[in-house]
Parts: sequence; C-alpha cells; structure tokens
Amino acid sequence: MPINKGDAIPDVKLVKATADGPVPVQSRDYFAGKKIALFSVPGAFTPTCSAKHLPGFAEKADDIKGKGVDEIVCTAVNDAFVLEAWNERDGSGDVTMLADGNGEFAQALDLVMDGSGFGLGQRGQRWSMIVDDGTVTQINVEKPGDFSVSSADHLLEQLG
Repeated sequence: MPINKGDAIPDVKLVKATADGPVPVQSRDYFAGKKIALFSVPGAFTPTCSAKHLPGFAEKADDIKGKGVDEIVCTAVNDAFVLEAWNERDGSGDVTMLADGNGEFAQALDLVMDGSGFGLGQRGQRWSMIVDDGTVTQINVEKPGDFSVSSADHLLEQLG
C-alpha cells in the first residue's frame, strides 16, 4: 500500500548530491526535525521533469520557503552524479537532490512505476509531498503521464 498522510517516511539509505561529491544519508534522520517539500521525478533530463517539474520548484523556492518549509528536496531513481549535473543545468542551489539509485526509497514508499517500455526500467512515480518531522502531511501522486498535482504551484496552494 502506498505511503499516505500521517505515515512516517521509511528508513532507507539515500545519497545526497553535492558539489563535493555524493554523501550517504539515512532518510529517517534526514527528514527529522525539518519541514520539507519533497518531490519525485521519473528521471533526470527527461522532458517533463526538465522543462517543468524541477524548474518549477527552483522558480518557486522563495515562495515555498516563505510558507515555513525548511528545505526543498528532489528525489529520483538516478545516481547522485546525474542528479547534481541535472540540478546545475535545470534547477538551483535552492533544491537539494537525494539520489535513490537502487530505487529502495521508491519501493519503500510503494510509489514505483515500470518504465521498461521506454528503456527506463523501474523508476519512482511523479509525486510531491510535505514531510514534517519525518511524517507525511500532504501527498500528491500523479496519474501516469500527468503533471499537475505534483507541481510547485499545487504544493504552494496546499501550504496556504
């Protein structure tokens, strides 16, 4: 069953992409004590992800943080090097990249999509959520092929 409002973030290893290289983090520790706007994309450098999803959060970062969010985080089933390069091209320093290279986070959330028909293999679905001190307070999972409820604009509306 997919993660829902009120559920705790599962505890798995992720890799934070930084300019100095990859840094391993435990998800439960990383999300503790902070309010985080978290979003997932099926893949770095893919059309909708690069043209709309990541740039939307980069453009709205100040507005989102102005609503009490401590950090904006993007996750994808990609390695940290790819996510760092993608963020440099299409994102901003206002978005933290957490690589889910093996898809363990997506699996633990039960938000996996099968992109093998497009040569992508198993990936994370497109979604956004608010995580407050490790607990999901808002979650927005897209229908396959859609991009609306996981956008920065939609999340901003939910933040009030």
